[in-house]
Amino acid sequence: MEKDARIYVAGHRGLAGSAIWNNLKQKGYTNLIGKTREELDLSDEAAVNRFFEAAAPEYVFLAAAHVGGIMANNTYRADFIFRNLAIQQHVIGKSFRYGVKKLLFLGSTCIYPRDAEQPIKEDALLTGPLEYTNEPYAIAKIAGLKLCESFNLQYGTNYLAVMPTNLYGPNDNFDLEKSHVLPAMIRKIHLAKCLREDDFPAVRKDLDRRPVEGINGEAEDGAILSLLEKYGITASGVKLWGTGRPLREFLWSEEMADACVYIMENVNFNDLRNTSPEIRNCHINIGTGKEISTGDLARLIIKTVGYGGDLSFDAAKPDGTMRKLTDVTRLHTLGWRHKIEIKEGIKKMYRWYTEA
Repeated sequence: MEKDARIYVAGHRGLAGSAIWNNLKQKGYTNLIGKTREELDLSDEAAVNRFFEAAAPEYVFLAAAHVGGIMANNTYRADFIFRNLAIQQHVIGKSFRYGVKKLLFLGSTCIYPRDAEQPIKEDALLTGPLEYTNEPYAIAKIAGLKLCESFNLQYGTNYLAVMPTNLYGPNDNFDLEKSHVLPAMIRKIHLAKCLREDDFPAVRKDLDRRPVEGINGEAEDGAILSLLEKYGITASGVKLWGTGRPLREFLWSEEMADACVYIMENVNFNDLRNTSPEIRNCHINIGTGKEISTGDLARLIIKTVGYGGDLSFDAAKPDGTMRKLTDVTRLHTLGWRHKIEIKEGIKKMYRWYTEA
């Protein structure tokens, strides 16, 4: 990519997109294009068409998506498949129509079968049933991957697909109903610490910055305490979903961004396609190749936050996939490796959360 090329980052305010945007700026790219959700609704095909016609981007990072944690995925199943299919179809379709030179689509490692052999290689795609709780989202992401692959095979485009593992970092979503496991744990444990230390002003400050179910820091004490208890947060302890046994892999979002930009700069579809008549699974896993149990993750966050209360798990709530570790051999072969380990990342994350 040329430093002055017109580069559109779809979803540039989100966790993944903002990290990619900042990485591009740090590397000297000067012509970045970003639109907020209010400025451009990617589910509106006519609006997306007008944008591509006017902006004429040469390169596209498709980081925009309708995302959430296990509770949201399982509750709003139609939203997760419908909205993501629409976003992908419109952005990838208009990229083709208006001659985008190269596109990078960000998927998710939830595309892989629930019982896939660990660590999960790219070739595991479509070899077994998906995890039920996030099946609609996973199907949408598989469709996006296949859309890129199919355009490449039929029209000779250069659309790449990467499957990042669980991300965390600046601009993460800390909504107690819709966030992913790591930011949800950080917020719950932080709030439990505030309650335990009888620091209600800090609780109100937290809710003012990030209201939950419409309740902010101006609500009455009883309403706030009732809300927090609903999410397992009390002065005596914090209760988290599941058993604490599932194993998860986590990657600092800024490192994911560095991997994505590296791939756009150095890798083409022809570098990834196999020699078999049936060309498939040309996507790239992006991760660390390392894992931690959700229980140990919670205990690491507790130590980082300095929380002295009780920790328990609600085994009646779903665990999700019990293990989901990516095989990052392909990524390493292409020349990129992660540097930030989970202990350092948690410290950076909590510092960002309390200071942002």
